[in-house]
Amino acid sequence: MSSNERFAAVDLSPLKLIKKIAGERIRQERKRRHITQPELAQEMGFSPRWLREMESGAPSTRLDDHLNATLRLGQSVGHIVLPLLCMGHGIRFPQHLIYDDLGDIELKCIELIAGSAVNSLKQDLSPEWWPSGEA
Repeated sequence: MSSNERFAAVDLSPLKLIKKIAGERIRQERKRRHITQPELAQEMGFSPRWLREMESGAPSTRLDDHLNATLRLGQSVGHIVLPLLCMGHGIRFPQHLIYDDLGDIELKCIELIAGSAVNSLKQDLSPEWWPSGEA
């Protein structure tokens, strides 16, 4: 088996777009809150230069740094996480959605996960002799 057959083919180009948009959103929210780059960089343990690179969407930046900044600014991480989820399943995330407020989609995902967890818990806690329709 060749090396190419052992690994999945992955298109990593969406990562560039995710970093670009995440950086833009971080910059917009930072400015809206009247936080300077040095202030946010210090809060995160970064240099102001690294934060400038993040806000510009530089490919060398790390997604966990984008997540860290986004969360520290009290923003949703849906514009990062949802496209990654799609990418992991080989589905193209609709680019127009990445610029939108994804709050409704995020809540639906959370409700689906919570519902699945509740159903799983019901199954785990129901005795075998309990009729399946009454659990």
